Amino acid sequence: MSKDTDPIVGVPVLRRTILKAGLALGAMQVASPFVVKSLADEPVKIGLDNPLTGTFAALGKNELIGCQLAVDQINAKGGILGRKVELLVEDSTSGDTATAVQKATKLVDRDKVDFLIGNINSALAQAMANYAFEKKVFQIVPGGHIDSVTGTQCHWNVFRVCNTTRMETNSVSSLLLKSYGKKWYFITTDYAFGHGLQAGFEASLKEANGTELGNDFTPLGTTDFSANLIKAQSSNPDAIVLLLAGDDMINCLKQAVQFGLDKKTHIAGAQQELEVLLGLPPQALIGDWVFEWYWKQPGVPHVEQFVADIRKRTGGKVPTARTWFGYAAIWSCKLAAEKAKSLDAIKLAKAMQGLVLPPEVALMPNNPYYRVGDNQLMPTLYVGHSQKAPAGGDPEDLFAVTQLVKGDQAALPVAQTGCKVVWPS
Repeated sequence: MSKDTDPIVGVPVLRRTILKAGLALGAMQVASPFVVKSLADEPVKIGLDNPLTGTFAALGKNELIGCQLAVDQINAKGGILGRKVELLVEDSTSGDTATAVQKATKLVDRDKVDFLIGNINSALAQAMANYAFEKKVFQIVPGGHIDSVTGTQCHWNVFRVCNTTRMETNSVSSLLLKSYGKKWYFITTDYAFGHGLQAGFEASLKEANGTELGNDFTPLGTTDFSANLIKAQSSNPDAIVLLLAGDDMINCLKQAVQFGLDKKTHIAGAQQELEVLLGLPPQALIGDWVFEWYWKQPGVPHVEQFVADIRKRTGGKVPTARTWFGYAAIWSCKLAAEKAKSLDAIKLAKAMQGLVLPPEVALMPNNPYYRVGDNQLMPTLYVGHSQKAPAGGDPEDLFAVTQLVKGDQAALPVAQTGCKVVWPS
């Protein structure tokens, strides 16, 4: 076969014929308004790859609710770049990395999503981030906290809404050291998120010349913490620090109260979630923690409307930090695209540098922004303690905020995160 021909379905076709056909098609596209209109009608696709089953199902479902509200609001305002937004949802499971990456592949390769969102599980979030980097897809991590996502394994195209584990521990460790003492025992979920939190607390403890009395790493999905709690109490700690999440945290706090440990020592930790507090009996609403967003913020613009909008979708339930994570992640896609005037991943990522969330998306004080250098959102952190619902108050008001901490005051400087963003040439 000569170099002037190509085989198409087994039949030689002259290249010049293909070129002529291409030119004719191009002319037809210009001449036909129907073809142009159909391109404009193509939706902007956002793929959500998050747990809807397993230990983190409640958290994943709340992030989904926030995503859905944002999509509806954005479509009501004309979509993204004048195109309707379509949300495609996949269940990553709560702990299977292979499944999460498989679902991400499905969204990217089959569904051709313009944006990828996920994951709650830190290990899954990092695996997805590495995959998104390989595929050059713009990704936002709404709720996976492991430091490496915007640290040692950061990527130019991956951004994060939730805090790093170090931001969480830095925000609350001074309170624990000052109020309770310097002898701590850790009970920690044995996966990336737990290890990251413990490393952060250990750094704070070392700086304060404190003592780590011991630690237990427990598998994700543990239901019986009795041996761990008894061992922790026998070390005579100033505080038992619980670095758990989801159902694991619920089970451990219930058992700690059953053993009366809350009467003998202090219970504390880093990240706490309203989903967990709602799953506890009143007597187990104990401990000092940090929330990443809280629904009760008197005087902060747009929060009351957001709460009202979510209540309409949830049968009266208030939004949680997870709800806000999903909401902020989807709105960030819109903000980046409108600023970049493009869906090109590189242009989107450039537009995200230093992007400040507007008040109606931020829903918190201190103007949260995506930090240049590591792509990490710098939000406000809410330090405080669990509480029984106030008499005559809202039954979901289960956390008392005692201190607001700015994200860039809790975060390590970019130079200390290990992040070295390399942009495509």
